[in-house]
Amino acid sequence: MPTPLVRSLPVVTAALVALALAPVAPGTPEGAAPLNGKVVVIDPGHNPRNAGHASQIAREVDAGTLRKACDTVGAQTTDGYPEWRHNLRVARRLARILRARGAAVVLTHDGRRPRWGPCITKRARIANRLDADAAVSIHADGHAGPGRGFHIIHPASVEGLTDDIAPASGRLARDIRRSFRRITGLPLSDYAGSRGLHRRSDIGGLNLSDVPKVLVEAGNLRDERDASLLTASGFQWREARGLADGLSAFLTRLPRLVE
Repeated sequence: MPTPLVRSLPVVTAALVALALAPVAPGTPEGAAPLNGKVVVIDPGHNPRNAGHASQIAREVDAGTLRKACDTVGAQTTDGYPEWRHNLRVARRLARILRARGAAVVLTHDGRRPRWGPCITKRARIANRLDADAAVSIHADGHAGPGRGFHIIHPASVEGLTDDIAPASGRLARDIRRSFRRITGLPLSDYAGSRGLHRRSDIGGLNLSDVPKVLVEAGNLRDERDASLLTASGFQWREARGLADGLSAFLTRLPRLVE
């Protein structure tokens, strides 16, 4: 079937447009493209090479309501499996599913480009410049205390900053919570948020977004039960399916955010 098209975006780099125009997965039947015309930005948390660029990622940037480090190296399991690997693998699987459903998909990084980061400011800017219909940041937590399960972080309403996207982001969070729980079987977090949702005003990638956006903490890498699932390739496909179904529900049911 034809490659999904992105709106005219003169301010977006050629590289981003090329990513957005990636072909639909082979074998997609005609008419099975419910997300045709939708643009989704996937933000895999952290970067494989952040550890080698400590000074760059430590630089403080404006995160909307506060100043924060440009990026971090992320969490890891007790035996050293890095969060970035989980995030990137789930992101690639999610991109494949969404493209098969007709969406134009952009990743904020692919593990090779850029060499580090990008900073939380640029991650948000990518979705903003594309005027994306939705954006999702994929993470896995490193909570040191007892606790397991997933939670979805969505932006609090901050006047002049996120008040325009907070309601839609909250709906996106609820859609993903429902499908992610159903597909993965993971429990809702018992240590963060409430019933799997956590409204926050200190997450730069959400504060700086002009499009509906959430951050998914897919589980706790420091918990042996969660870690055994999150590091398994087959389970990462289930995570991707859960995210894709939530995004699809949001994008097909709700009208596009009007500025």
